[in-house]
Amino acid sequence: MRWYRLLYVQVLIAVAVGITLGHFMPGVGEKLKPLGDGFVKLVKMVIAPIVFCTVVHGIASMNDLKRLGRVGLRTLLYFEVVSTIALAVGLVVVNLFEPGVGFQAPEVAQHVEQAKQHAEKAAGTQAGSLLLGMIPDSFVGAFAGGELLQVLLVSLLSAFALGRMGDRGQAILRGIDRAQEFFFSILGLVVKLAPIGAFGAMAFTVGKYGIQALENLLGLMVCFYLTAFVFVVGVLGLIARVAGFSILKYLYHIRDELILTLGTSSSETALPGLMAKSRALGCHPSTVGLVVPTGYSFNLDGTNIYLCMAAIFLAQATNTPMTWGQQLGLLFVAMLTSKGASGVTGSGFVTLAATLQAVPSIPPESVAYLIGIDRFMSECRALTNMIGNGVATVVVSRWEGEVTAEEVRRNLGEHPD
Repeated sequence: MRWYRLLYVQVLIAVAVGITLGHFMPGVGEKLKPLGDGFVKLVKMVIAPIVFCTVVHGIASMNDLKRLGRVGLRTLLYFEVVSTIALAVGLVVVNLFEPGVGFQAPEVAQHVEQAKQHAEKAAGTQAGSLLLGMIPDSFVGAFAGGELLQVLLVSLLSAFALGRMGDRGQAILRGIDRAQEFFFSILGLVVKLAPIGAFGAMAFTVGKYGIQALENLLGLMVCFYLTAFVFVVGVLGLIARVAGFSILKYLYHIRDELILTLGTSSSETALPGLMAKSRALGCHPSTVGLVVPTGYSFNLDGTNIYLCMAAIFLAQATNTPMTWGQQLGLLFVAMLTSKGASGVTGSGFVTLAATLQAVPSIPPESVAYLIGIDRFMSECRALTNMIGNGVATVVVSRWEGEVTAEEVRRNLGEHPD
C-alpha cells in the first residue's frame, strides 16, 4: 500500500494542516469545529452497538461462568493497582519539578463562571450518582444515551439471559454475530473520514486558544507530557515485558488508533478499533468485551496522572501549603473521583473540579487557570488512557491463558526469542 493511503499518515497530515490554518487564520479555524465534533459523533454512533454485540457474543458463547467472574475480579484488581501507580507517579513528578512555584497567574476573570459550572457538574458525580447512573431508564435508553457503563450492564444481562436459554438462544447469538460484522463494516466507512475530523478539531483548537495560550502554563504541560511518556514506556513497558511482549511493538500495532485519538482528542473514537486489534492479538472476545469498555470508565491512567499533577500545581500556584499527609489524602480522593466522573464529557477537567471540592484548602476557582490549555492536555490524557486499557486487555488475557507470549509476539510481528 502506498504511504499516502495509510490512515495514520493521512491523519498526521490533516493535523499539521489544521494547526497551520488555526494559527494563521484563527477565525476560519474556529468555524471548522463542526468537522471535528461531527466525526466524533459518527464514531460514537456505532460504539454502543459494537460493545453490546462483542460482550454478548463473547460471554454467551462461554460455558464457564466461574471463569467470567475470575476475569472480572482480576481486571478490577489490575485497574486499581495500575491506577494508583499512575496517581503516585503524577504526585512525585509535580513535587520534584514544582512547575507551579512562582507561577504568574494569567487573566482568568472571564473563566471563573465556567469553572463554577464545572464544579457544579462535578458535584453530581459522587459514588451514589455513579451507581444509579449505571442503570438506564430503559433497555433502548442505554444505547440512546451512549453511556458505556449502561451499555455494559445491559450487555451482561443479555449475555446471561442467552446463556440460560441454552440451544433456544443460539439463533439469537448467530444474529448478534452477524450484527457485529455489520456495525464494524459501518465503522470502516466512518473511519475513512478521520482526516477530515482531525483537521477540523485541530484547526478549531489552535484557532480558538492560540499557540500563545500555552506560554504561561508550558511548565505544567511539559511535565505532564513527559510524565505520561515515562509512565507508558516505564510502568506499562515493564508490565508488558513481564507479560512477554514489547510495549514499543504494541504501540506500533495500534498506531492507527493512537493517531486517531491524537487528532480527535478523544479515546472513545478509537475504542472499536482497539477492541478489534486486541482480538487480532489472540485475546478472547469475552475478555476484550469486558476489559476494554470497563477500562474506559475505571482505568483512566492519563486522567489519574493529570489529576494529581494539576491539583498540586494549583496548590503551588496559589501558595497553598500541603504536607505529604495532605497530598496522600488528595491521592485517595482522586482514586474515588476518577471513577465518579466516568462517561462525563470533558471528564478530566470535571474530575479535577470534583477533586478540588474535596480538598477545600486549594481555592476551587483556581481551576480556571487551566481552562485555556485543557484541550491540549486532553489529547495526552486520551492517548495514555487508551494505551493503558489496551495493555490491560493483553495482560488479563495472558493471565487467563487465552494466548501465549509467543503468540502475542508473533501477532505483533516480533521475532521469537
